[in-house]
Amino acid sequence: MTTLDARVAELALCYRPLAASILRECVRIPADYVDKPVDAGGDPRCGLSNHERPRLEYLKRTIVEIGAVRRPEDVWFDDYGNLVWTVDDPGDGVAPGQKRVIYFDGHSDTVRALRPAWRERTGGLDAYDGLVAAEKLDRSFLRRELGHLPPDSEWEHLLFGRGSADQLGGVVAEVVATKILLELAPEGALRGAVVRAYATAAEEDNDGGGPAFVMRKVLPGAPPELVPDVVILTEGTGDSKKGALGIYRGQRGRMQIEVRVTGRSCHGSMPWEGKNPLEFGGAILAEAARRYDARDGFLDHDFLGHGTRTASWAQLDTPSDCAVPERFVFRFDRRLTVGETPEQAVKDVDALDAVATARKAGLAVEVVVPTYDEPTWKGFVLGNPQIYMGWVTPEDHPAVRAAADTYRRVVTPHVDGAETAGTLRREPRVDRWIFSTDGVGFPVPTDDTSIAVPEAKRWVVSGAFKHPAMFGIGPGIEQNTHKIGECVDVRELGHAIAVLARFPSVFVGGS
Repeated sequence: MTTLDARVAELALCYRPLAASILRECVRIPADYVDKPVDAGGDPRCGLSNHERPRLEYLKRTIVEIGAVRRPEDVWFDDYGNLVWTVDDPGDGVAPGQKRVIYFDGHSDTVRALRPAWRERTGGLDAYDGLVAAEKLDRSFLRRELGHLPPDSEWEHLLFGRGSADQLGGVVAEVVATKILLELAPEGALRGAVVRAYATAAEEDNDGGGPAFVMRKVLPGAPPELVPDVVILTEGTGDSKKGALGIYRGQRGRMQIEVRVTGRSCHGSMPWEGKNPLEFGGAILAEAARRYDARDGFLDHDFLGHGTRTASWAQLDTPSDCAVPERFVFRFDRRLTVGETPEQAVKDVDALDAVATARKAGLAVEVVVPTYDEPTWKGFVLGNPQIYMGWVTPEDHPAVRAAADTYRRVVTPHVDGAETAGTLRREPRVDRWIFSTDGVGFPVPTDDTSIAVPEAKRWVVSGAFKHPAMFGIGPGIEQNTHKIGECVDVRELGHAIAVLARFPSVFVGGS
């Protein structure tokens, strides 16, 4: 360990209670709005995609108050609704255009809280207020529900609440890491580097929308000091069996496939007068499930895994529950591995036997990719097809090597105890996500010349797309996300802060 390694690890441990306090408040904030009448300033969707404003405004204030930026004007909201802040060392003697540009990225929205279910099923947890009745807590339920939990004797380190693992912990790690970077700038923590940190909006509903805005509206024509050399995604990188706080260098892509089945409504007592889209649509769903179970039409990849398809949403238009419905619309969540294309994925659904049967019976069946047209909390409509590109950064890329080196410097010396299930590992675990992240918003077509990318930035070219080197490290176990009882181990939060705060100087020194 160098002196800087030790100082970073020391401050990350020192500021872990601060990070936990900020995270606890980020989780709690929607409680002030979800039950309040709208005409009194309430918002039943507070904290969800496109409803992040109170949480982001709190973070903006906090970034200034704790010294995570040099000046208040170094943190702002862009037109999309992302919270952006930047730190560098203006006295390091390196020209702005020659500095390495490092993006931190994490999303600030969460999925629905299911608050009543948290209270009912856990006995002692609230989705926003966290642990409210330790004596009533049903630990056996949580052990059945969640992918990994530490031994009971270590539960003091757990912070419960919706978004704690996905992924408010990662955003808070960015905040505290930039505070440490500024404090250690005189010791070289920021020499030759620019860090641009993001807390993005609307990721849960529209993966990568925040970064896509940056790639479309900010970087075209921008100088090199704005164009990333590397993006660190702070989405949770823990696995319930492989270990906590991995270094993830890729993920599958995903898309939404919408099937619209339109029939003819009539009275339920004489169904022969109508054409039932629910029954024909049900047959499409059943066949799609069978085809997936048989892996018919799905590819596999030795690193990213196989493509998947699952029914994920539905809407029925019907006059009543005693009628043949008029229209049945449903969606498939399709995860795309290497070699699979959105075009073929749509054709595979359109070619199902049950689709042909419905059309032959006189029903209209459309198979389409929907467009995301919801406005962000700032009112910006990205209007993108719901196709989200997968990506892989080569393991031998300097950014990934620097990430592993950083882990060994500031995490490895502080890992003790047995390496079991979802615990920390001494050696960095380089792997990939099962789910999707903001990383899908960074790839652009290789023939897109609107962004000037110097060769020294070493962007990754993959097929018809290119993107900055990306990897992820963040607190939280993937199998604990989107579940009742979601939680994060604040010890992981502290180690993630250390990695983020040390990486810039390691990357600059090795590049």
